[in-house]
Amino acid sequence: MTELIFPDDFIWGAATAAYQIEGAYNEGGKGESIWDRYTHQPGNIKNNDTGDVACDHYHRYREDIEIMKEIGLESYRFSISWSRIFPEGKGKLNQKGLDFYKRLIHELLNAGISPAVTLYHWDLPQALQDKGGWENRDTAKYFNQYAETMFRELGDVIPSWITHNEPFVASFVAYLFGEHAPGYRNFQKALQVAHNILFSHGLAVKSFRESGLKGDIGITLDLTPAFPHSEQGPDQKAAELFDTFRNRWFLEPVFKGKYPEELCEIYQQKLGGFKTEQGDMDVISRAIDFLGINYYFRTVVKYDENEPLKFKETKPEGKNFTDMAWEVYPAGLYEILKRVKEDYTGDKPLYITENGAAYPDKISNDGKIHDQKRIDYLRKHFRYAHHAIGGGIPLKGYYVWSFLDNFEWSSGYSKRFGLVYIDYDNHQERLLKDSARWYSQIIENNGIEA
Repeated sequence: MTELIFPDDFIWGAATAAYQIEGAYNEGGKGESIWDRYTHQPGNIKNNDTGDVACDHYHRYREDIEIMKEIGLESYRFSISWSRIFPEGKGKLNQKGLDFYKRLIHELLNAGISPAVTLYHWDLPQALQDKGGWENRDTAKYFNQYAETMFRELGDVIPSWITHNEPFVASFVAYLFGEHAPGYRNFQKALQVAHNILFSHGLAVKSFRESGLKGDIGITLDLTPAFPHSEQGPDQKAAELFDTFRNRWFLEPVFKGKYPEELCEIYQQKLGGFKTEQGDMDVISRAIDFLGINYYFRTVVKYDENEPLKFKETKPEGKNFTDMAWEVYPAGLYEILKRVKEDYTGDKPLYITENGAAYPDKISNDGKIHDQKRIDYLRKHFRYAHHAIGGGIPLKGYYVWSFLDNFEWSSGYSKRFGLVYIDYDNHQERLLKDSARWYSQIIENNGIEA
């Protein structure tokens, strides 16, 4: 019996990203992206997988939209490949690339599914990377030109825009930890990239406002509650600093027009800071219509004097973990929503723009995929989402990650997040998992059992 009913206007959706599902990496006039380059360099990706074909969504989007209809998705969040629109990142528009997205959006609207567009999900055109990538301030200018083109070409049919997906990953994971394209390990580069990405976000928000379009625009941040490993003072301070590094470094520029001072001082002393120009913070903190939150896990932190910022992530014992070795911690969804509302966003709408779990799914003897762990994972998180709404938090929608199994970045095809199974050994055949059928019932009932 369904007891926890969501508001009538609550949006249930699923999300993907262009490089992870589209394939057709060199078709239709598309230019090379940093992920095309990075995956073709042996040793960067598990099993040397690439996104060259991925789920072949570029050719099979109509079939995929039929599956979305079957599940009952109300909204579909997807990203646009910048290098499919501008093969060189700027200059001449590639009409074939634009037409692909126009066809995709047309099919979605005909199916009664609302499109939510992410402009940047990490696949920078390689031609811009060759000119310094996001370290080069000009890239923010080119991003704004690309955004303006999308607003002009698609703005009449897109109700919801996201400038960037997870700037933390595009800066620190890619430029400090070296785990994502372009694969650097340089703290100062990471800081500069983070700032320039946030600056480009602000430029695009300004352009959107000046366009006079009716839709909404926001940004998606990946947020994780930080817990100290122990009650000892050094661990407590380490957790606070981690929260500043991981969460506040992106929340405060967007919502308060400044970077956290305590970390600015550390960065200035250790690295010489990073370059900004007068007025940058006013640009970055332009008012947005909503905040997208990607939530997957909490982070437990302990003091470590050998680390640059004196903290280290630890794995708590006796807990459940997904196939990504991420702790299953549903309460963190509520904790993040509550904290963001109280400290940053007030009554501004919030969306869970990604949440989901990777598990080692297999086709059973009956030809089905019984992914009960994913159902349990989502059920618990949905309940905390309902709890948040009941507590006055303006959560307006929820996008499960991911609609399809896909290319999971440095993990290649070894991790499966999808509601829909992709049989990579059998022409990318699509199979609905038990979780997809279960989610279909959640959407139909607009609620979940208590």
